[in-house]
Amino acid sequence: QLQLVESGGGLVQPGGSLRLSCAASGFTSDYYAMGWFRQAPGKEREGVACISRSGSTNYVDSVKGRITISRDNAKNTVYLQMNILKPEDTAVYYCAAKDTGRSSTWCSRGAEYDYWGQGTQVTVSS
Repeated sequence: QLQLVESGGGLVQPGGSLRLSCAASGFTSDYYAMGWFRQAPGKEREGVACISRSGSTNYVDSVKGRITISRDNAKNTVYLQMNILKPEDTAVYYCAAKDTGRSSTWCSRGAEYDYWGQGTQVTVSS
């Protein structure tokens, strides 16, 4: 059973940076797409970014230029580097994984993922 554990959340001032990590264990395939999602109080869950097995990425418009998703396949870890943080980035952030069969290029910011982490809180406030 694949397990995902997020870390790196916290309180940061506007304009600051955080790096979230998601460590995965229990892979049964070499082909997993990874995604980062967030959910703010009273709002629907939003796909922030995704990355394919081969490193192709996709971002929601509101974070382009500020947030970067990356992965280290040797360490089974995906990262979300968040810079120039804004109060509207405040949310619980979740990482997710999906077995893509043998596709190394697929990723999606939709909710088609099979496995989810428990979430880490990010609060941007002065």
